[in-house]
Amino acid sequence: MLAVPAVVLVACWAWAGRPLFTAPRSVALLDREGGLLGARAAADGQWRLDPGVATPDPRFEACLVRYEDRHFRWHPGINPVALVRALWLNLRAGRVVSGGSTLTMQVARMARGGPRTVGNKLLDIALAVGLELRYSKDELLGLYAANAPFGGNVVGLEAACWRYFGHGPQQLSWAEAATLAVLPNAPALVHPGRRRKELATKRNRLLDRLRDDGSLTALEWSLAREEPLPETPLRLPDRAPHLLATLGRDHQGSLRTTLQASLQDRATAVVARHAEGLRAGRIMNAAAVIMDIATGEVLAYVGNAPGAGPQDGGQVDLLRARRSTGSLLKPFLYAAQLDAGELLPDMLVADLPVHYDGFAPGNYDGRFLGAIPASAALARSLNVPAVRALRQHGIDRSLALFRAMGIAGLDRSAEHYGLSLILGGGETTLLEITGAYASLVRVRDAHGRSAVDPARMVHAPSVLWGASSPATATPLTASGAHFALEALTHVARPPEEAGWQRFAGTRRIAWKTGTSYGHRDAWAVGVNGRHAIGVWCGNADGEGRPGLTGGRVAAPVLFELFGLVDAGPVPEPPHDLLVRWPLCRRSGHRAQATCPEVDTVPIPRSGLTTPPCPYHRLISCTADGRYRAPVHAGGTPRPWFVLPPAMEAYYAPTDPLYLRLPPPLPGTTGDDVEDLLELVYPEPGSVVVLARELDGRRGSVVAEAAHREAGAVIHWHADGHYLTTTRTIHRSALPLGPGPHQLTLSDTEGRSITVRFRVAHPGPDR
Repeated sequence: MLAVPAVVLVACWAWAGRPLFTAPRSVALLDREGGLLGARAAADGQWRLDPGVATPDPRFEACLVRYEDRHFRWHPGINPVALVRALWLNLRAGRVVSGGSTLTMQVARMARGGPRTVGNKLLDIALAVGLELRYSKDELLGLYAANAPFGGNVVGLEAACWRYFGHGPQQLSWAEAATLAVLPNAPALVHPGRRRKELATKRNRLLDRLRDDGSLTALEWSLAREEPLPETPLRLPDRAPHLLATLGRDHQGSLRTTLQASLQDRATAVVARHAEGLRAGRIMNAAAVIMDIATGEVLAYVGNAPGAGPQDGGQVDLLRARRSTGSLLKPFLYAAQLDAGELLPDMLVADLPVHYDGFAPGNYDGRFLGAIPASAALARSLNVPAVRALRQHGIDRSLALFRAMGIAGLDRSAEHYGLSLILGGGETTLLEITGAYASLVRVRDAHGRSAVDPARMVHAPSVLWGASSPATATPLTASGAHFALEALTHVARPPEEAGWQRFAGTRRIAWKTGTSYGHRDAWAVGVNGRHAIGVWCGNADGEGRPGLTGGRVAAPVLFELFGLVDAGPVPEPPHDLLVRWPLCRRSGHRAQATCPEVDTVPIPRSGLTTPPCPYHRLISCTADGRYRAPVHAGGTPRPWFVLPPAMEAYYAPTDPLYLRLPPPLPGTTGDDVEDLLELVYPEPGSVVVLARELDGRRGSVVAEAAHREAGAVIHWHADGHYLTTTRTIHRSALPLGPGPHQLTLSDTEGRSITVRFRVAHPGPDR
């Protein structure tokens, strides 16, 4: 006879070894401290949150044990006295008025399911004993609290606290704990939204027992009885809805993130306030992210501006949406050129009209400066110097660099992107590009620290707590990263970003804006000593809007977000990768003997391979400097800053300090200067692609030349045939057909230049 109960117990022990509760859990988003940021109902429509802690709140435990099972801590899963009393009461009443179940038996019933019958009751008893053998009392309380019904579609203490009181179980008052303790006893009959009198009676009776037992003082008891009951269920927090929706597609249960709840709320408020104003101009969406640079952890994640409806793309997670990069890749190319010895930080670079295989980039304001320091070209985000730099450094090489910095969205070939890559021809996400800028700072800051490997400072941003992506080797050095970030702190900004100082104040922020073609995307990404922040503004459907630029729209949001975070330490240059070297103050090149003004400053060691200053030369002039004159005619050699004719033509009108070469002394040949004539466009070996005009005819090759002497006359010949003559302004439309051509320019003194190029007509000729 004893074998049957023993078999039952063994079977129950084996069943208890399997997962007790397999119902789907709600997706819940937690902050870095474990606080609830948001949640979605489980797949079966129930609010069933994972418990935040293994054991319930002490107040809830005291109320629950007093109400349901006073001897819980001492019985082996069943209470024979309670079972006998329940049987007697039920027989006397002729119906079920008491179950006699312990808390352990209730856990068994919730796990097993099924109707309340005598047979199921016996199974609950057997299983309860098995559970007691397998779990501790605290674990059993935790199982009860996590899976008990609390009315409606609310399951578990965690969900009940948020739905009824708007906070987690750790903040329960005595009145709230007592209310929740009595709910599972009859959740369908007693609900905070109805039958409130019966619920209040049960709660107050429990509070009276706790006072009588000494668990409550008279004051606590009095205050608890006066506390009102909860109204209808509340909405759960929804503080990072787009991140919740994104992660919820692949997960269930609680997801602990790296977000800081307070910073998340303040960042969301900043984005919401700016977005409200932008909507007046039909700019409907905005997104922002704040990262900790040292760890790569995301501290605030605003996937889209609050207030945008579904018809305006308000449900799109724009932190992960691929958009045109605009000018955001330029700092990485600048750093790579410094590392490769192709550039010095302030070296003059050309800003001239260019045409490469039909691609004719222009600067934002439509003007050309002729020559500009490379750092200023980056700070002002000039397009033409960047395209020239990409052509010099190589598209394949640059594309590999951008991918190595964590910009995985650039997943097509170099041929697909072409030279437009540096101006927004590729796509990235706000999360990726902000992470890349954070990696740029890590590369700079990690150098010289023995505790880290400076070669492995690039990794993807981390949103989930404890999740980390493997660090990869960076193709950049700390010196290149340092000078790129220094250039981005420079105050020289383009006219469309006028007034940015009132946003930045005195804070040291390295920042870059970007605007995509057609004004579809406005970006602003910045870093200080501790945080990286990225902002995107635009329309989720890609509609462009006039005035949608990074400087005007995204930058104000960026600087207000920087006001929410610490500035961090002032960075130290990577001194052991730098060398102090004399540079020409005027050109930024390594100084040579004829450079009159020289500054000895730190430069990357790789910069020692760059050429010396090519612009200062000795020019023999008369004493008053009005004429060039050979020595035998009384001339005296003196250093002169001389740009090539093409650069000079655009640079001289914008710089009042630039002195053009004086004309030759009357009666002399002026042959002391050889480069008097230069073709600006087309460049040697280039391909000129001619599109059709509006009337269907093929266009002409618009060529441009520069001559140092004012009023000079230039004769134009193509393929041995005379075409035209120009004076002062040397620009001409040349009617050239497809194929190779040879263009020869000559002045009245017989000086000439010859350039070979090719003309291409896309599509069928007409």
